[in-house]
Amino acid sequence: MSDSSRKRRMELSTLLHDLHLSPSSEKPLPSASLPPITELLSHMQEKLIGVSSESEKISLIGHLECLFQTADPHWLFCPASTNQGDGWAELRVSYGSLVSALIGFAALPLCEDDCGSLPAAAYQSVPSRAAPVCSALTALLGTLGNGAGHTGLLMTAGPPVCVFAVTHFQDQVWTSSSSRAAAKSLQEALLRAGGWRDSAHLLMGDGSQEKRGILGGILDILQPQLTKDSWQRCEAVKLVFAWTLLQVTLPSLSPHLPHLLPPSLLLNDHHRPENCMLGVRCLHHIVLNTPAADLRQFNTAEVLYQALFKHLYTTEAAVIQVVLPCLLDLLLVLETPPSSLSPSSSRRKPSHHDDVLRLVLTHMEAEHKVALRHVYASALPPYIDRMGVAICRHLRRVERVVLGYLEVRDPPEETSRLKILEVLQKTIRAAWPRMQCRVDVLLRCLLKLLLDVCSDSQLTDPVRQKLTGQTVLCIGLLDGCSDGGLQSLLQQLDSSCCSSEMLRCLATVTMMTDR
Repeated sequence: MSDSSRKRRMELSTLLHDLHLSPSSEKPLPSASLPPITELLSHMQEKLIGVSSESEKISLIGHLECLFQTADPHWLFCPASTNQGDGWAELRVSYGSLVSALIGFAALPLCEDDCGSLPAAAYQSVPSRAAPVCSALTALLGTLGNGAGHTGLLMTAGPPVCVFAVTHFQDQVWTSSSSRAAAKSLQEALLRAGGWRDSAHLLMGDGSQEKRGILGGILDILQPQLTKDSWQRCEAVKLVFAWTLLQVTLPSLSPHLPHLLPPSLLLNDHHRPENCMLGVRCLHHIVLNTPAADLRQFNTAEVLYQALFKHLYTTEAAVIQVVLPCLLDLLLVLETPPSSLSPSSSRRKPSHHDDVLRLVLTHMEAEHKVALRHVYASALPPYIDRMGVAICRHLRRVERVVLGYLEVRDPPEETSRLKILEVLQKTIRAAWPRMQCRVDVLLRCLLKLLLDVCSDSQLTDPVRQKLTGQTVLCIGLLDGCSDGGLQSLLQQLDSSCCSSEMLRCLATVTMMTDR
């Protein structure tokens, strides 16, 4: 050990000895004749920053933890200045600086460029640093929460502590099981210290001065790191931002929209699917938790629509899966649903609903990837419901999609076929006057499907029952559109052309019509 390191260690040991602090102390130490806490905090901060050895820093952090656990709370949180206003301000600055120095010790390394990722080896030392920092901050919050009148200090320390805890309780390459456990304990200590019920209450508060939220403070910390040029330099920033945003609901989100929307759009526009999906989830949360009037202001909703609509051209199934439900909710903000428009003699104008559905159906016709077919088929029924009778504009495309998807097996759950049968049912009910001219081609497809299902030995009984039940229901609906005209055709089928199981299924169509 060098002379300077030995000198620093002796200075610290002398200081702690003068304060009568040791890990074995059981009672709070008296504050009489002790130096002001601000001096000690400044001293500790300088040492944390100045000491180069990691082991010495960890030792210093351990001494701080001991200090927070054993010292007299009145001395720890008492302003040194006789001017109470200046004294509290100085105390908050001192604790804020110390907390920043502690957190900086376990900060994640930054990328030198905007590649946004580092090898796992770059984070190797982070968990071992984060755990003692979490312990020291937990001790500070434990003592801070036991006293009264410390709201100002808590509002100063709370935001950076929360950002630090959220960073390190994520299951990521920069955490270990022990560091995640310590970070979760730190988050729980923060909730207890402020009397917050949960993370949402921590961020939003309850509107009273005593139970204010720390969302504004967290956004102030994150904002400089969430610019177009800097957000990819630290892997954790986007995760902390998304975690924060997804906790905030009505009515607390709207006032912070100018700070929450730009980072969400940055993520949404990124070329990496995982970042894009995270951005879409953030935008969807904003749409669901912001009043429609606020989203329409300054044309914000239209900006969101354009940002999301372009994703419909991607071939990433995971991206399409989150985009389509988000668009469906956003369209309610942009315009009145076609299904709720009152009858009018004038021709209904095409809408954003039509644009989205037209593009989705066009892509569905040509899609051959199983994952994308599942996503499209699962997302289509709510869009049919939303269109109502306006689905008549898209009947040709819907018909081609139905025929194409029902012809292709989709084992083992037959998800695509079941969803397309649901689409067909909704379409028949909404546009039944226009279905009679399509009965022949649809009936031929449904009978072929029924024949395939009844003869497919690889299907499980529950799946076969679902498919036959939904198929028979579609045939019954088509029969209703043709005023019972299918009955004579179905009665011509016998055991020479289909199985007994298929005949039993078709017999239920006659029973449905008779009732």
